[in-house]
Amino acid sequence: MEMQIPNLRHLRVFIAVTELKSITKASDNIFLSQPAITQAIAKLEKSLDTILFERHSDGMYPTPSGEIWYKRVARALDYLQDATNDILRDPSNREIQPKNLLAQISTTQLKALVAVCEARNFSIASRQLGVSQSSVHRAARDLEKLLGIALFEKNSLGIDATRAAKLLSRATKLAFAELRQGFYEINAIQFRDVSTIAVGSMPLARTTILPKSILRFSERHPDVNIKVIEGPYPDLLQHLRQGDVDLILGALRYPTPADDVIQEELWSPPLAIVCRANHPLLSQTEVSASDLNQYAWVVPAEGTPTRQAFESLFQDAGATLPSRIVESSSQILIREVLLESDRLTLISANQVEREINIGLLHILPFPLEHTRRPIGLCMRKNWLPTLTQSHFLSMLREVSEQFRQKIY
Repeated sequence: MEMQIPNLRHLRVFIAVTELKSITKASDNIFLSQPAITQAIAKLEKSLDTILFERHSDGMYPTPSGEIWYKRVARALDYLQDATNDILRDPSNREIQPKNLLAQISTTQLKALVAVCEARNFSIASRQLGVSQSSVHRAARDLEKLLGIALFEKNSLGIDATRAAKLLSRATKLAFAELRQGFYEINAIQFRDVSTIAVGSMPLARTTILPKSILRFSERHPDVNIKVIEGPYPDLLQHLRQGDVDLILGALRYPTPADDVIQEELWSPPLAIVCRANHPLLSQTEVSASDLNQYAWVVPAEGTPTRQAFESLFQDAGATLPSRIVESSSQILIREVLLESDRLTLISANQVEREINIGLLHILPFPLEHTRRPIGLCMRKNWLPTLTQSHFLSMLREVSEQFRQKIY
């Protein structure tokens, strides 16, 4: 079940009533009529399918659902407020007060901003949103007028988002992610948890920690969806930082790749040189870097931890790098290339454990204990996981501990 992002004005109304515990006081504070405030609260309660307030003679107090929603809405609005404050630090915009600005921005304008920033094309953005192109144009231009700054610039390929547009778009996506978190939490406390956990996964995690964790987690949370997103690490990191994924599971990067993310090591498996059964090198009791140099390889792309380990293997031995290389991180392709040729690969043995156990692939006798790679979690520094997401994190840690102890 996917929620519709509420009207920002309704969210501001909800915050005011929660903090002031009174529709009358909220009306005076945000300059809306009492009927308008009552209607806004009713619409929120209908969209969330829950009661947000208990009405008492001495005021209005949030229900358990209301407390959850307040926490998430406050975090969402903070993201937007911080972004607008940053934009308004431009001296040319000092006549606009941040407090007044955020009150005038609409959810429709923010949705249009995000869609255009991602598509870099108004026509494509309008189709993604399911509205007319003129509506997207109008929403974007109205937002530009409010900010007093250009959000998009034309180029030969279409349009580019300005720094201000990218800043506010990222804040919007994080704010919307917070609201979805709140929606999931409210459903969970009403025993109808149908949330989605989005995991960005790197190759090693996809064949070891993640599948076992998903199966065990699903036994306890059968109605929760797990969405696994695959792709190059830089893309996954971008998705993480703007709220498209909740966490990344895979090889950690050092130093930490961005100031707004944190890493947690789960497991450090060593690499191994793997080949097909009956490979010529298997007949040797010892294998040198010079021996390895004589064969073609299939290895990950440059810049990945495994590729760096591959290059160091030869550099540390004073040997030249193999020249016949196929670059790929696809485990299916790697397996098939190894089975049909004398090529070698550098990989964690756990990734091809099944093929090793049935004798299709073998590990060459070459010392690589020093190549242990930290595998773990990368998360946004200020991410506040739901209880369900926390359970999933616990499952990942539990399964990783079993791998550390070599219990399969």
